[in-house]
Amino acid sequence: MHPSIEDPPVEDRTSGTRSRIIDVDALRAVALLLILIVNIAFFASGYSFQLVADPAHDSWGDQAVRWLVELLFTMKAYLLFSFLFGYSFTLQLDSAARRGVDFAPRFRRRLAGLFVLGILHAVLLFQGDILTTYALLGLVLLAMRRVAVGTALRTAVLVTGGIGFVLALAAVGGTQLVTDPAAALAAGQRSTEALQGGIGSVIAEHVRQLPAMVGALLVQGPLAFSAFLFGYAAGRRRLLTTVGGNRQLLRRVQQVGYPVGLAGAVVFASGGGTANLTGLTVGVLTAPLLAAAYAASLLQFFQTDRGRRVVAVLAPAGRMSLSNYLGQSLLCVLVFTGVGLGLAGAVAPPVVVLIAVAIYCVQLVVSAAWMTRFRYGPMEWLLRAWTEQRWPRLRATDPA
Repeated sequence: MHPSIEDPPVEDRTSGTRSRIIDVDALRAVALLLILIVNIAFFASGYSFQLVADPAHDSWGDQAVRWLVELLFTMKAYLLFSFLFGYSFTLQLDSAARRGVDFAPRFRRRLAGLFVLGILHAVLLFQGDILTTYALLGLVLLAMRRVAVGTALRTAVLVTGGIGFVLALAAVGGTQLVTDPAAALAAGQRSTEALQGGIGSVIAEHVRQLPAMVGALLVQGPLAFSAFLFGYAAGRRRLLTTVGGNRQLLRRVQQVGYPVGLAGAVVFASGGGTANLTGLTVGVLTAPLLAAAYAASLLQFFQTDRGRRVVAVLAPAGRMSLSNYLGQSLLCVLVFTGVGLGLAGAVAPPVVVLIAVAIYCVQLVVSAAWMTRFRYGPMEWLLRAWTEQRWPRLRATDPA
């Protein structure tokens, strides 16, 4: 799901009480970890944005870690976020209907707030921001809020297939994403040096990279919207509130998603990931299946006794996912750029991944402590205040 949309409470069909879907919060928290593992490479080195590997970190271990991240997480993590955005959209629609409020103006204000946060995030912290894209695509999703489930699914498939077709044509035509490797390496060195500078240097580098990010979003944006629609369809069918009744469907998703998705991921990772159009085409067409298989496996695990304990640990981070998403970027800036420790270019990929896990563990602890005292994460509270045009109560009624 998208890091900023908080699910409203929903009606528990067995107890009749209003409660959150805690499994959705836990899924969000998992997506936060996967997103961080992918994104942290762009903080750790300026070469990543140039689609080339840092020559200072090119041992077999470094290559293996990069390959595994491409195989398992790249293009899958943000699709899981996007799916949950679409799912949460249906919960917000239902909540507005129950309360008898006009949904569209509120949602447009939420998207406007999200867009502003995204612009600030892109300039100050991470030029690879996805919030602005989600805000713009959210307007399209709002316009489609009354479409049937079948229409949403067909549109999602057509959008994904269309992007794959365009990329395949470009690959067959010999288009290269990295036309001059030597120039890309030189640009990566300059970018890394800029990240090692102070806040002015870091912001200038972010702004300089924004046009390239707009180009990347021409692929990422439609795929995210496709995942929105899959999430919308799942929300209309209440898939995540009736996991027990959908075990057969979830098993089918796993049976198709893992073999096809992993096979495509091998081609994607081995072919150079997002730097190679052939691999990227295969990734576009198969990453949604692997992301769906991940979600199906997690949902089934969450229903077990051990899974419920894991959910209890993860859910607080998922409830304040916008705060954690932005917090990840802030912590990475402090670790890797000259604003803080200045480790850009100095840390090998295996250690970079370990830093990502350490940041995530800190966020789990902080999120659990915060949510025992407050109803919303800090950024969720600000976004809600803007959306509702009032200051909502922040402190929890019962801190226990």
